[in-house]
Amino acid sequence: MQSLTPIRPRQRSIEFLRLIVDGGAIIGTLAIVKGLSPGWFDNQAIVAGLTAILAFLLLGHVTGLYRAGLDMTANQEVVRVTTTWVLTMAVIAGLAFFARYGQHFARSVVLGWCVMAPVLICLIRMVWRVVQRMLLKQGIGTRRVAIAGLNDLGLQVSRNIEQSPGLGFQLTGFYDDRDPERRSDLGPNDPKLLGKIDDLIVAAQNNEFDIVMISLPMRAEDRIKFILEKLSDSTASVYIVPDFFVFELMHSQWTNMGGIPAVSVFESPLYGVDGVSKRLVDIAVTISALVAAAIPMLMIAAAIKLTSPGPVFFRQRRYGVDGREILVWKFRSMTTCDNGSVVRQATKGDARITPLGAILRKTSLDELPQLFNVLEGSMSLVGPRPHASAHNEHYRGQIRGYMLRHKIKPGITGLAQVEGCRGETDTLDKMQRRVDFDHRYIRDWSLWLDIRILFKTLLVAWRQPEAY
Repeated sequence: MQSLTPIRPRQRSIEFLRLIVDGGAIIGTLAIVKGLSPGWFDNQAIVAGLTAILAFLLLGHVTGLYRAGLDMTANQEVVRVTTTWVLTMAVIAGLAFFARYGQHFARSVVLGWCVMAPVLICLIRMVWRVVQRMLLKQGIGTRRVAIAGLNDLGLQVSRNIEQSPGLGFQLTGFYDDRDPERRSDLGPNDPKLLGKIDDLIVAAQNNEFDIVMISLPMRAEDRIKFILEKLSDSTASVYIVPDFFVFELMHSQWTNMGGIPAVSVFESPLYGVDGVSKRLVDIAVTISALVAAAIPMLMIAAAIKLTSPGPVFFRQRRYGVDGREILVWKFRSMTTCDNGSVVRQATKGDARITPLGAILRKTSLDELPQLFNVLEGSMSLVGPRPHASAHNEHYRGQIRGYMLRHKIKPGITGLAQVEGCRGETDTLDKMQRRVDFDHRYIRDWSLWLDIRILFKTLLVAWRQPEAY
């Protein structure tokens, strides 16, 4: 029996950011009130501040401050912040009483801190809400949603999404194969019926929306499996609502859609703060790498120009994030620049490879110009390696879930490459193994994983015999 990939809770980096901001507000307001009083921010204040942060964050999980996230109204958020802070001050007062620690703080400092900290926390959160709504109104951060299944559950999903604008979803409509008498009735404010499930699949493959919510009944198991199979040849994020245990879910994670439990089947791990953090790391490391590699790159460029006729750089059409075509920079290592509908992979002893090109390819130095792709934002330092567009079109029909590797930006290096999947993919099994590693990277992504891959790349890039 084929083992199923376990479903993991979806991690929300925005919740971690809230912890950091709240902790900063607590310690920051204490520093301000101590600075305004006849005293200074000493070791006693640091201990009190760190204790308050720990108590607030722990109690915040008890009061639900960090569990509700986008589903809270502004009033509910203020109430929960206030409740959590009152409980925190009660804990601090109890500890200070038993440890005889209160003598280190003037009453004016304690009173000012008690008032300023929750006010600043609430103010930051309200500003975040306003900024988020403004960005969503401008279309920044919004994603188009289609629902497969015009039934009571599908209607409930649509209404929950409409009532949760913080999710950033724009509902496009429903798709359903059933006869009108078997479908639920649409209300005047509900999205319209756009077509049948086959129309949904075609629209998803044409990138007409970003998310598909499947609300079909579980007795339609075969139909749902068919939809999942077809949507794996698209870059749409897919969610099943609400029952999902009978399916093999490749990148699945628990999540919550405006109060409706769901599991994301095909989703990018880099949506929101995770994507921002990865991008900041990409920019910082890339700038440093370009500074360090500037002279070697100039030397390589001069050597290419002097040893063989043709351009120094070669830009090949490849698929980027969401299957959009990008031009990838490389140092030219061949006498030809194949970039059409048919691209022949390099093979051992390939006559097209120049003597200098063989060295560049063996050491991966031909990939250095892709740092410019990272800087412009079409690639990342770490991610699934981009294949030529012709190869993508060839393999997407032969390998299940092949297009899912384009849910994130392609990388200069990747998990597949450091695990030995470099060079020619002359058999389908070799490409399947590479795609399996790409899926694993997307499913298990973290900044720490990126760092490990980068360091491992430095160790293995120089000694992989399959690179030619």
